[in-house]
Amino acid sequence: MVYRGKIHRLTDREIGNLQVSSVTTKLYIKTYGCQMNEYDSEKMADVLRACDGMEQTDKPEEADIILFNTCSIREKAEEKVFSDLGRMRALKQSNPNLLIGVGGCVASQEGEVIVKRAPYVDLVFGPQTLHRLPQLIAARRESGKSQVDISFPEIEKFDHVPKPVPSGVEWTQTTHGTAFVSIMEGCSKYCTFCVVPYTRGEEVSRPFADVMREVESLTAQGVGEITLLGQNVNAYQGETEDGDTADFAFLVQAVAALPAVQRLRYTTSHPREMSQRLIDLYATTPKLASHLHLPVQSGSDRILAAMKRGYTALEYKSIVRKLRTVRPDISITSDFIIGFPGETEADFEATMKLVEEVGFDASFSFVFSPRPGTPAAEMADETPYETKLARLHRLQARIHEMEQRVSAAMGDSVQRVLVENISRKNELELAGRTENNRVVNFAGSPGMLGRYVDVRILPGTLHTLRGELVLQP
Repeated sequence: MVYRGKIHRLTDREIGNLQVSSVTTKLYIKTYGCQMNEYDSEKMADVLRACDGMEQTDKPEEADIILFNTCSIREKAEEKVFSDLGRMRALKQSNPNLLIGVGGCVASQEGEVIVKRAPYVDLVFGPQTLHRLPQLIAARRESGKSQVDISFPEIEKFDHVPKPVPSGVEWTQTTHGTAFVSIMEGCSKYCTFCVVPYTRGEEVSRPFADVMREVESLTAQGVGEITLLGQNVNAYQGETEDGDTADFAFLVQAVAALPAVQRLRYTTSHPREMSQRLIDLYATTPKLASHLHLPVQSGSDRILAAMKRGYTALEYKSIVRKLRTVRPDISITSDFIIGFPGETEADFEATMKLVEEVGFDASFSFVFSPRPGTPAAEMADETPYETKLARLHRLQARIHEMEQRVSAAMGDSVQRVLVENISRKNELELAGRTENNRVVNFAGSPGMLGRYVDVRILPGTLHTLRGELVLQP
């Protein structure tokens, strides 16, 4: 069965079917890909918890419902989903009542093909229809047939997912003082290599007041750091209650003006949407973190044009120069695609030149992976994979050197750190995040989780930083 229209309302019988196992129902979610997917996974859990009282587990063998929230940006990530699904088949055979669902971008791209390839999958749903999970589960139990809903109901999901819970009640989206807030869905840029417009739809912004209400609800629970999310987050154009439009710079100003917000981040941004008003906020808004992830993809104008990115290397460098004029210590990170169809050695050298001129703090970089249905997948590509891989390794090695240089320069400095977690390597230590998005481990008490503390960075650490608390008077 495929849902394509408005949200299906549960009947009493469907609600009864949903709640049969409410006492013992456990939910396992595996998330692939970006922070948007992390946010969506939290929303899936909230929807099912509110409807069915489900409890999350980190062990799939304990689960009554297993959900894969997928990413299709790269081919390897997509194939990993099907590989992981294959491992779930044995669990399904031993527990016929187990429900297995596939959501996210692979689901949106492949649709009913997933069920044909893996007939034991019960649910297939897109990023915009995760709020319909209770209805899909009820319909699956009622009909015994796999359910597929990969429609694009714009921002309907934001109107139907549970709102943040009142202060004093555990709110799973927060990780000790920090929370994601999705402000828009989709992308309208149609870069030739990217599947996002086809899997998440075109850009649709949430109303300004809705975003502000969610932020205020989170801060009322003690969240001090907000990260605004969107595929092209700085393209935000949200309707205001008086019928006007709030752009991203206006939204950033409004969120930063809330007294309870101590630090503000956003991702992922697009160079074409870095307006002068947004750049100027780095001079006037101290709460705006000194870290910006600004994907460039290539330093070659010829390749940028083939990618349909809409800017040149010079224009990108101009944006960075303006940012550093108003915020000299800003950390710039980026994305790179190496081996795009037609990339020559000269094109790659242009990318390396850009890396030297900008001085990136870190990057996400990959060899080009053709995605079905995108224009780039049909482009001629004669460069051997070994050549592409060698270029990638050279780029990564140089940016890693730059990253180490920044880390070394932080030695003996005092950083304002949000304490997010217990350290992974030593449970007697805490892990926090600096303003420039570095993780630092240091000795401290669990009572500091969710708080900002001052930490002196110890010299000589280049990867995960180590530090010591600066005692306050």
